[in-house]
Amino acid sequence: MQISTVGLDLAKRIFQVHAVDTSGGVVMRKALRRSQVLPFFSRLPSCLIGMEACGTSHHWARELTKLGHEVRLMPPIYVKPYVKRGKNDAVDAEAICEAVTRPTMRFVSMKSADQQAALSLHRTRNLLVKQRTQLVNMIRSVLAELGVNIPEGLERALGLARKIAAKETTPDVPAVAMHVLVFFAIKCSTPTPVSR
Repeated sequence: MQISTVGLDLAKRIFQVHAVDTSGGVVMRKALRRSQVLPFFSRLPSCLIGMEACGTSHHWARELTKLGHEVRLMPPIYVKPYVKRGKNDAVDAEAICEAVTRPTMRFVSMKSADQQAALSLHRTRNLLVKQRTQLVNMIRSVLAELGVNIPEGLERALGLARKIAAKETTPDVPAVAMHVLVFFAIKCSTPTPVSR
């Protein structure tokens, strides 16, 4: 009984393995700790390994490919129909093992470490833009509650925030609110990376 296909359900600590032979018979069901994954797969002959495309899947795909295995990543939504009974990690591994062999399955291409690093830059920028918008909206709402209106437009709000932070202007608001505005103004006035 030689393993031909493996379904690997990824997790933070305990990974589930479901392995079948060429006829589709179950050869192994096993739970592995994170530290056991690479030693386990280094002892296996080359086989097809299916995983759901998730947070750590590209890392594990690169590592398992280095060991000589063929790794295919699938969107989790495409694996879900193959789950036969209640959801748990072992059942998910079995569903992954079945889904990876389907001829009509769509796969996600494995990302390199450089591609993932570039993606992290985009995600960081999106987060900073979102947080800046939240801070500007907070300044607008605090000032609106105190009768100070900021004209529409991000640059007008950021301009006022810069003036408040530099103490060039001080709206006629209570001291406690002014402390809050100065805090938010300093946060807003830090530059956000420019999109390319």
